[in-house]
Amino acid sequence: MTKKTDDPKIEPVLHSEPLRRAIGERYLTYALSTIMHRALPDARDGLKPVHRRILYAMRELRLSPTGGFRKSAKISGDVMGNYHPHGDAAIYDAMARLAQDFNVRYPLVDGQGNFGNIDGDNPAASRYTEARLTAIAETLMEGLAENAVDFRPNYDGTLEEPVVMPAAFPNLLANGSSGIAVGMATNIPPHNLHELIDACQLMLKRPDASDDEVVALVPGPDFPTGGVIVEPRENILEAYRTGRGAFRLRARWQVEDLGRGMWQIIVTEIPYQVQKSKLIERLAELIQTKKVPALADVRDESADDIRIVLEPRVRTVEPDMLMGMLFKNSDLEIRFSLNMNVLIDGRVPRVCSLKEVLRAFLDHRREVLQRRTTHRIERIDHRLEILEGFIITFLNLDRVIDIIRYDEDPKRALMAEHWGRKHKRATSEADYVAPAPGAGALTEVQAEAILNMRLRSLRKLEEMELVAERDALRAERADLSELMASDILQWKRIGKDLADIQKQFGKGAAGGARRSTFADMADVEDVPYEAMIEREPITVICSKMGWIRAMKGHVALDTEVKFKDGDEGRFIFHAETTDRILLIGANGRFYTLIGANLPGGRGMGEPVRLMVDLPNDSEITDLMIWRAAEKLLVASTAGDGFVVPSEEVVAQTRAGKQVLTVKDGVKTALCRRVQGDHVAVVGENRKLLVFPLAELPEMAKGKGVRLQKYKDGGLSDAITFVLAQGLSWKDPAGRTRLEADLAQWRGARASAGAMAPRGFPRDNQFN
Repeated sequence: MTKKTDDPKIEPVLHSEPLRRAIGERYLTYALSTIMHRALPDARDGLKPVHRRILYAMRELRLSPTGGFRKSAKISGDVMGNYHPHGDAAIYDAMARLAQDFNVRYPLVDGQGNFGNIDGDNPAASRYTEARLTAIAETLMEGLAENAVDFRPNYDGTLEEPVVMPAAFPNLLANGSSGIAVGMATNIPPHNLHELIDACQLMLKRPDASDDEVVALVPGPDFPTGGVIVEPRENILEAYRTGRGAFRLRARWQVEDLGRGMWQIIVTEIPYQVQKSKLIERLAELIQTKKVPALADVRDESADDIRIVLEPRVRTVEPDMLMGMLFKNSDLEIRFSLNMNVLIDGRVPRVCSLKEVLRAFLDHRREVLQRRTTHRIERIDHRLEILEGFIITFLNLDRVIDIIRYDEDPKRALMAEHWGRKHKRATSEADYVAPAPGAGALTEVQAEAILNMRLRSLRKLEEMELVAERDALRAERADLSELMASDILQWKRIGKDLADIQKQFGKGAAGGARRSTFADMADVEDVPYEAMIEREPITVICSKMGWIRAMKGHVALDTEVKFKDGDEGRFIFHAETTDRILLIGANGRFYTLIGANLPGGRGMGEPVRLMVDLPNDSEITDLMIWRAAEKLLVASTAGDGFVVPSEEVVAQTRAGKQVLTVKDGVKTALCRRVQGDHVAVVGENRKLLVFPLAELPEMAKGKGVRLQKYKDGGLSDAITFVLAQGLSWKDPAGRTRLEADLAQWRGARASAGAMAPRGFPRDNQFN
């Protein structure tokens, strides 16, 4: 680096250093500045510099809770000009947050005007709003005029500002804090003041109290917006013990009965720092995307209080199940992280436990008490000195008047006089007490006070009041001296002060009761889609070209149905709106349709390929109703197959689920329900084979095993049956034929079999 000079005769001085060190030192300076003066709060008063300066500037403007409001622009301007040389927008935003009762548990600023809302709307411009201090904010600054804390020069040295506030209550935990610094961050939730003071009282009585005992008094955060904390107690205890953790917070809701079996859910409290408008948008998105199909509608009916109405799709769904799905998919449930990274003594950043933060506050309160007591003793001593001078004046009033009237330098004369204890109305020498050598002289302070005394103060009543005041101050000084000499008395005094704060702002005061409650988190299963649909009978019809529809009711299966030109019917069966319909494609994939989602039966229906991703070159092999706890026999045209549980073939997406693996030129031949103990297989060569069902493996997906051996052609049909009941089929005339003796066709799996019996259908199909 080169240092430039205006004199050409002076050689420039060059300073060189490694770039790594130069950048490192400067970045470290920036990081420390961010940590110390911007992001992390002080453990003693729970404030960051900007908040501390805002409150102090408002105090200097005399914006007391009982006084008038001042324009926010005036306040932010004074803060910026006197103490905080940063942008006025940042200052105003920080002040506005202190006034938002949905962000701060115990607001420190009383705002008048639009200071934002829980929907996420920003406050109005600073020229439109007004503010003043709240009563609890005044307690944070109580003692500033009594040397309770140190002061330091402001940024330009023209004024002074407090290094820390006296803080009559644990504001750090009461209102919480959050911030991001360089390489570290902090996130502290708000807590209930009454519970915090109870914990402080416990630590005053028993400094060695365990974490369990403290957490028993402070069971968890108390958020301004309420809500229900469902975090297990052991997790909360561990978070408070280590200073790191998280709290699971849910919205508060209730069921509103609408009569006739109808109901709706009313959300009355939403989680902390969740914007209501964005929450409504997310719920609407869940309805649109059908990610939570149990939810039919959401309405925001909020006024001064939160009221979000959630309408279920059907009344048969349980409210707990519906809310369980919403908790998983929206901000009706959040996890609030705890990271109690704070500045200890305003200098050292450290992650502290709950006990350590409370101990830092109590130690600060003791130092404030000692400093205020010392200051009061000094004031008492000063006042006693003046009172002694006044009393001497009343006892020697004539002499004092003579000196003031006739002496050229009355102050020096008063200080030089040795005063005896002679009353102004003494009638004999017995009333006079001679002063001791060197005693009875007035100090400069006493002489100055006597000269400034008003004439109307020279009354007998005033003299009596002075004596009474002197005696009272001496008694007070004795008590204060005793307080300074005893640690026990100091802690008792701190406990009394905290009890007064608790009485004024605790659970008995307006807004002091706990808002967030606790509950056990029950595991809620996903709501099955069928539970959200009204159960009604339908008749499913699908054409050969893949046009599908559902007619209301169970119509006769032989009813004449119209189709598009060149198309004809293929599948028709009775079902219900709650049924899942399995569509088996020739490509080996299984697709799932919902009966309630099928198009109505008035028209020709819709192409099924608009509902599932079935390729155009893949035909529909089968269409059937899905049943739970069933087993299905699937086989390909190549003669390979296996048994698959019905639970393995349900698809959750449009793309379907690959169950049967088929190669080029091979297709899915069939899908049959397993009912029996044997399998009958017939090939295109009309050879029939019967073998035990146990020889087929049960698989979730794959190619399967060989069912029947072929020289030419492939598989035509297969069926399962009970061997003892025989094998039946319909002949070309429509009559049912039964073959009881199957010894001729029984064999091992993968064998060729024998020619089908006389009268077996020409299309080689059992049904």
